Amino acid sequence: MNITIVGTGYVGLANAMLLAQHNRVTAYDISKEKISMLNKGHSPIADSDIEAFLSSGKIDFRGVTDKNEAYTNADYIIISTPTDYDPDKDFFNTVSVESVISDIETISSQSVVVIKSTVPVGFTERMRKEHPGLCILFSPEFLREGKALYDNLYPSRIIVGDTTEEAKTFASLLQQGAKKENIPTLFMAPTDAEAVKLFANTFLALRVAYFNELDTYAELRGLDTHSIISGVCLDPRIGDYYNNPSFGYGGYCLPKDTKQLRANYADIPNDLITAIVESNETRKDHISEMVLSRQPHTVGIYRLTMKASSDNFRASAIQGIIDRLKKAGVSIMIYEPSAGGTSFSDIPIIDDIAEFKRQSDVILANRITEEIMDVKEKVYSRDIYKRD
Repeated sequence: MNITIVGTGYVGLANAMLLAQHNRVTAYDISKEKISMLNKGHSPIADSDIEAFLSSGKIDFRGVTDKNEAYTNADYIIISTPTDYDPDKDFFNTVSVESVISDIETISSQSVVVIKSTVPVGFTERMRKEHPGLCILFSPEFLREGKALYDNLYPSRIIVGDTTEEAKTFASLLQQGAKKENIPTLFMAPTDAEAVKLFANTFLALRVAYFNELDTYAELRGLDTHSIISGVCLDPRIGDYYNNPSFGYGGYCLPKDTKQLRANYADIPNDLITAIVESNETRKDHISEMVLSRQPHTVGIYRLTMKASSDNFRASAIQGIIDRLKKAGVSIMIYEPSAGGTSFSDIPIIDDIAEFKRQSDVILANRITEEIMDVKEKVYSRDIYKRD
């Protein structure tokens, strides 16, 4: 089939590589730099599997910057543009998705539209009413940064927000590209599928917040976080995973998805959903206070990224802590090789790791690596498992 992917972030490229094994895939993005990289076989994001697929020569894939060229004659058009949370409106900003849908209606109305961007509950139904001539589906993604294509090749489940033949065909395309067999596949109303995405990510945020609050208690009471978590997580109903304390949840999905779900609860009784959002801010407050209690003159931020395998530091928790330290008048510098500049938010970036370690009174590290273990007396971190 002719399949077009709109947007070349984690979701877009993971789907593009998956589908390009058996279909003709065109990626559309307004960034000429990204498209140029893709057409040369290079990935604009850090994901080893995506990079391997792009350079393999075994996929039918190309990138374009012309939307007419991208949409015309496409059987399926998958929208994976960003939907950032708008704090002023207390809702997702879905302008990019709505704009693409309008363009598709004008250029290629026979194409089946699949929304993979995360959207508020009820968005797809609203789009169907506003564009009655289009076939619009919603299919949520459950991808990890740095492992996005892997998670599409070996998915935990496939969910399509529709029950039509078009929906079943789309699910079969995803199954065809996957390495895993017998993938649990669910078809449901688009509003239900939209809710699945928000509730799934909010539960993951809940796990992060829970173990972070456990760690805060242990730290302030002089207890051993590692021992407590080990004892708690041996219960198979809880499980020994996704339990490494951090500075808070961040990244592409969890911060915005939890806030969007909270907004959807505006007229619905709740305590827990709101608390998950607030807990993340409380954790950042605590981490900042613990650093300030050391009375440092200069705090070195070791990496803005949240994960060792990712180059993304969008909405990383460390940035909220940086803001708090700046307000307290602390001098700050950053070591971040992937930042590509001499400063970040007016804070100097130090390229020389030895100089970074020498100048820092306290080194703030969300995740510890061997690179800073020679100055571990300076390091403040809550990482106990040395993993994400």
